[in-house]
Amino acid sequence: MLGKIPSLNKLILELGRIPGIGPKSAQRMAYHLMRSPLSQVEGLRESLKAIKLNVKECPTCFAFVEGQTLCEVCDDIHRREDLLCIVEDPSDIDSIESSGAFKGRYHVLHGTISPLDGIQPEDLKIPALLHRLDDPDSKVKEVVLALDADLEGDTTVLYLAKLLKQRGISAYRIAHGVPIGGDIDYIDHRTLGRAIENKVQV
Repeated sequence: MLGKIPSLNKLILELGRIPGIGPKSAQRMAYHLMRSPLSQVEGLRESLKAIKLNVKECPTCFAFVEGQTLCEVCDDIHRREDLLCIVEDPSDIDSIESSGAFKGRYHVLHGTISPLDGIQPEDLKIPALLHRLDDPDSKVKEVVLALDADLEGDTTVLYLAKLLKQRGISAYRIAHGVPIGGDIDYIDHRTLGRAIENKVQV
């Protein structure tokens, strides 16, 4: 059936390129859009066009920003200059900010090191990070590495920790372990292992 509808096939293909969207989800989204009023589809098209034209990267931390030169965090004079948090994606900043626990500044890598996928340090915002840290006016003394606890995240943490140590900058990784309200019976062995490694005295 789909073979006779080239436009629908193309839409499903394009939607399927979005991370986290599988073939079935792409097909459901495509059918939904096909049944939607033209005004709704036009609204989606305009929104997609707007983010490509108007949303840029902050020149300091590489988070996303619209309508201004610096992002809100980089433009905030009350943030700590000596504390930097390194994250993988701009969306990670929103998660950390919602906790209210971090008062420093950020640097977004836009990915993690993954040799199997051909992603090397120079493909990320790591050279820009080093330039930022090596600036004579830099006040950064402590870095928090808020990266995922997977193979790529671990690889990136080890790489950055070495570079930070060479510069005399203290490096910390966010703790990983059993979440608040979590049941140990349902925690995977890797997470439980991290929780034991990150134990605290009571």
